[in-house]
Amino acid sequence: MFFEHTGPYALPTDYTPRRPEHFYVRRIVLAKGARTTQERRNYIAKIIALYPEAEIIEKPDTPHNRIAPNHKNLASRLRLGKQTLVFGEHKSAVRFSNEASNICPNYWHFSPYGFCFYGCTYCYLSGTRTFVFSPAVKVFVNLDEILEAIDRQAYKQGRVCAFYLGKLQDGLALDPLCGTSRVLAPFFAAHPFARMTLLTKSADVDNLLDLDHQGHTILSWSVNPPEIHDRFERNVPHPEQRLQAMQRCAKAGYPVRAVLMPIIPVEGWEEIYGRFLRELLLSVPLQRLTIGGICTYPDAKRLMEESIGEDNLISQSIHSTTMCQADHRARFSKELRIKLYGALLDAAREVRPDLDVALCLEEEEVLNKVGLSASQGRCNCPF
Repeated sequence: MFFEHTGPYALPTDYTPRRPEHFYVRRIVLAKGARTTQERRNYIAKIIALYPEAEIIEKPDTPHNRIAPNHKNLASRLRLGKQTLVFGEHKSAVRFSNEASNICPNYWHFSPYGFCFYGCTYCYLSGTRTFVFSPAVKVFVNLDEILEAIDRQAYKQGRVCAFYLGKLQDGLALDPLCGTSRVLAPFFAAHPFARMTLLTKSADVDNLLDLDHQGHTILSWSVNPPEIHDRFERNVPHPEQRLQAMQRCAKAGYPVRAVLMPIIPVEGWEEIYGRFLRELLLSVPLQRLTIGGICTYPDAKRLMEESIGEDNLISQSIHSTTMCQADHRARFSKELRIKLYGALLDAAREVRPDLDVALCLEEEEVLNKVGLSASQGRCNCPF
């Protein structure tokens, strides 16, 4: 295997951490495994030094997934969790997704981090079982073990395959603090089989630009028009900043993708999305575009309604029968989704007729009705 020839990839202990924008840390929890080696202690100490105002809590016998804010109210737990930084270890950080009853091709994903400090009101992640119980921003310091697990699984596949970073976290938001990309990109660049697909809303790409990535790291941005950002995305980099980051990474030779999701039918949505999509496609040499609507969970919907009211546009547009589908995700009505996707697909093809466009987490019937049946499996997460 790869590690037999290269040895383990360690934490980036020679990296000088920076405080990420939009992350306000009130407390730092040192969970089980955080300080079991000198390497881990040194790494964490540098980061803690950036937050002298934060409360430090030592929980050496408590696993990371048992760290929970002491609030019964879900919204209060979430607010405190997004200001809580947990260091620990994750012994099952490499997993295979198991989406059912939708067109997701399923894929390997991994977690050097957990959760996200951005404040998108429509966020589905806040409503997943893991983060309803333990909503906190997490950094896993057993990076060598995580990459060794990827190495084993990649050799078991025996072919080029993607490992996705962004299913249970933002893939880049913590990178200024942790410097993890300085290890990940070289690891995937050198590996004969493993490739990385990373999804983010971050605009801080400084760590990536000088790395020899060999095209083995695909960078993907979750984007929406400024009108949607201003209304639904709190404490998140502006879309223009994200487009600039995409341009910089494309110039550095990275394959760049975009996920336009969730499409939200605000008044004038066709013009708003058409204008933004045109700007995106003319300014960034996208390799692939994935589009999708709301596909959220009941707890996430409830959190959203606590934040922006029960009569918000997203809740009004969710069709009640979709909550009973096999994947338990709430969606807009089938008719509305087909209308949204069709309009955006036409707008994209006007500018880039050759572009790979696919749907995310959709039903096969919808995929067929918008004429994208051939795109199944050529969406964001796979290589």
